[in-house]
Amino acid sequence: MEQVRERLEQRCPHEPEFMQAVDEMLSSIKSVLEKEPCYLPVLERMLEPERVIMFRVPWVTDDGEERVNRGYRVQFNSALGPYKGGLRFHPSVNLSILKFLGFEQIFKNALVSGVMLGGGKGGSDFNPRGRSDAEVMRFCQSFMTELARHIGPTTDVPAGDIGVGGREIGFLFGQYKRIRNHFAGVLTGKGSDWGGSLIRPEATGYGVVYFLKAYLEWKGEKLEGKRVAVSGSGNVAQYCVEKLLQEGAVPVSMSDSGGLVYEEEGITKEKLDEVMELKNVRRGRLSEYSNKECYHDKKKPWKIVKCDIAIPCATQNEVNLEDAKALVENGCKALVEGANMPTEADAVDYVIEQGLMYGPAKAVNAGGVAVSGLEMSQDASFVSWTREDVDQKLHGIMDGIFKRCVDTAEEVGKPGNLMVGANCAGFLMVAKAMKAQGIV
Repeated sequence: MEQVRERLEQRCPHEPEFMQAVDEMLSSIKSVLEKEPCYLPVLERMLEPERVIMFRVPWVTDDGEERVNRGYRVQFNSALGPYKGGLRFHPSVNLSILKFLGFEQIFKNALVSGVMLGGGKGGSDFNPRGRSDAEVMRFCQSFMTELARHIGPTTDVPAGDIGVGGREIGFLFGQYKRIRNHFAGVLTGKGSDWGGSLIRPEATGYGVVYFLKAYLEWKGEKLEGKRVAVSGSGNVAQYCVEKLLQEGAVPVSMSDSGGLVYEEEGITKEKLDEVMELKNVRRGRLSEYSNKECYHDKKKPWKIVKCDIAIPCATQNEVNLEDAKALVENGCKALVEGANMPTEADAVDYVIEQGLMYGPAKAVNAGGVAVSGLEMSQDASFVSWTREDVDQKLHGIMDGIFKRCVDTAEEVGKPGNLMVGANCAGFLMVAKAMKAQGIV
């Protein structure tokens, strides 16, 4: 296994995020490979994307200025089904980040029972913040003009991610339909009245809470009354906070790249509505939050907020070792990941060593892709399920993912270690499929 990693690092010398994701997986599946070495050659193939597409995206500003950004789609693995994973529009986007996200997506999707999906990821270094709707539309249309030739409802089905919400999905879908003359479920996260699924916007955030609730119940505890620090203020954080309130928990924080809102007595439904209006309608910053005394400029919650549970929902590597130590010192008992790989490797090790409940992202935030799979099912049959039906299915899927992680951790001799359980369960499902399909 060490030789496999060395060869990969030689090919990917400037891809730290991708190598971080690989190292986490390798540390978890070591015992599996020792017991079943036949999967070692499969692993080496699994670490290489099946296809990486990179293209220019020219567009024009409202002032008539010509701009160009770089677009990507990493089609990582299709052993279990069509490539599935979001599109991210953010200045930080590069190949390393998209390969890490695509690699994680393979195993996340494998954990979702009843939905057969491969893993992929894409996006651009375009920043939609501060751009007019017309500028975003022109960019999305240019982006989809190239991407359209590489995707399809049984080939690759993108969704949203950071910087790609309902507005962007609408523009992308419209351009795909225009180019291909085909109304198909080629994107998920669409509006519910034109091919989307109810609960899809809420799915990742709701799923985080369903997983957390199952975890706490397994430990003989309840979510009700627990103080929860949440980072981020986008889609995942918003609906995570909404579901926490519905379950009787006390969410106390939300954040963005500019700073932190910390409501010591708890974020109420009215305060959440204010944040959602600020972010989703006005597309503003948390510095505009009405209660200025609760806003902390350039701060993250982990060293400030006293909480029982931490849920990072912002971006990768937002929780470092110092943050993890501060959480433990402040009495935090659990860390579950709403964002993709939000906790640095040494911080994860520390959290587990200190005995905190740790929920890894590929299991905890799988609710989004779970409902994307349900949306694809609805699109294929041209039907729309009720909100209650979708929510019930989502809850059942998240309970199933939790049980699968627990059971697999037990089977490989790491009882209670959900990171090992999630990685081993996902790896074995994909590896078995790849071995059965031959050397391709």
